[in-house]
Amino acid sequence: VISQYIGRQERIRAGEAATQLLTASVLFSIIISIVVLFTNVSLMRLMFGRVEDDVMDDCVTYLRISAYSYPALAIYNAGAALYRSFGRTSTTMYLSITANVINVIGNCMGVFILHAGVAGVAWPSLISRVFSAAVITILCFSGKNPMRYRKAWLFRLDGGLQKRILRIAVPSGVESGIFQLVKVALSSVVTLFGTYQIAANGVAQSIWSMASLVSVAMGPAFITVIGQCMGGGAIGQAELYFKRLMKITLVFAIIWNALIFVATPVLLSFYALAEETKRLTILLVLIHNIFSAIAFSFADPLGKGLRAAGDVRFTTAVSLFTTIGVRLIFSVFFGITLNMGVMGIAWAMCLDWSIRGIIFILRQKSGKWKAFQVI
Repeated sequence: VISQYIGRQERIRAGEAATQLLTASVLFSIIISIVVLFTNVSLMRLMFGRVEDDVMDDCVTYLRISAYSYPALAIYNAGAALYRSFGRTSTTMYLSITANVINVIGNCMGVFILHAGVAGVAWPSLISRVFSAAVITILCFSGKNPMRYRKAWLFRLDGGLQKRILRIAVPSGVESGIFQLVKVALSSVVTLFGTYQIAANGVAQSIWSMASLVSVAMGPAFITVIGQCMGGGAIGQAELYFKRLMKITLVFAIIWNALIFVATPVLLSFYALAEETKRLTILLVLIHNIFSAIAFSFADPLGKGLRAAGDVRFTTAVSLFTTIGVRLIFSVFFGITLNMGVMGIAWAMCLDWSIRGIIFILRQKSGKWKAFQVI
C-alpha cells in the first residue's frame, strides 16, 4: 500500500497509510498478546500434547515473556515496512544487527552469568525488540524521510486505508500462520525418525536458512519496485522489472547456494556429529540448495511481487494449497509411508517450491496481475 502511494507521488497519503499500519499493528498485537498470556498452557498442550512437566514449565515461561514483546515486534515491523517501501533497507539492516548483538550478549549474561535458564534467553529477546521498536519509531517520525509518521494520525482509524491494508495483511497473515502450523506438524513427524536423522535435520535447517538468504532478501525489493510501478500506473515498467529482478535473483541465488554447499563441510566441523549424520546433512543441504537456487527464487520473491501488484488472493490460495496439499501430505507420504525419513520431508519441501514457482511464473506471464488495484 505504502509503495503504491509513493509510486503515485502521494507522499502525505503514504505517510498516513504508514501511520495507520502502525495503529493496526499495535492493536492486533495487543489482542494476540492478551490471548497468549491467558491461554499459554492450553496452546502448548494443543500443539505438543503431553510433555514432561519441567519442559512444559520452561515452554510456558518463554512463551509468556515472549508475549510481552509482541507489540514491540509489531511496532518494529511496521516501521521497517515504511523504510523498505522507500528503499532505505540499510537502516533496518543496521538496526537489526544492533538488536541481535544486544540479544546475543543478553543471552550470554542470562544463561552463563545469571543462570536464569530459559528466562535468561527470553528477557534479552524482549529487550532487543523494545530497543528496535523505540529506535525505528523515532526514525519514522523524522522529517528527513520522504514520508513519515504523523502524530495526528496515530489515534484515529481511517476505514478506507484500514480496508486496503487488511485486504493484503489478512490473507498474508493466514498464510504465514498455516505455514508455521505445518512446520510444527512436521517437527512432530521428524521425531518419529532415528536420532541421527533428527540431528541431521536440525543442523541442515540451520544451513538452509543461510542458503535461502538471497531469495529472502530480494522479496522486499520486489515489493518496493513493483509496488511503486503499479502505484504510478507504469504497468510496462512493472513487467520489465519483474523480468530484471528475477534474473538478478536467479544469478545471485545460484552463486550463493553453490558457495554455501561448498562451505558445508567446514560449517559441519563446528558440530560434534557422527560420520553418518554428517553424510546425511550434506545430502540434505545438496538437495535443498539445488531447489533453493531455482525453484525457491520463483516461489518466494516472485510471489511477493505479485502481491505488491495487488494479486493477493490468488498467491495466498496457491501458497496454502502447496503448503498443505503438497508439503504436509507428501512429507508424510515420502517420510513415513515410503520410509524415506527426513529425506522425504526435504523432497516434499522442494516439490512445494517447484509447483508454487511454476504456478507463479504462469500467473506472471498471463498478465492477470495487471488488472488489480490496491489504492
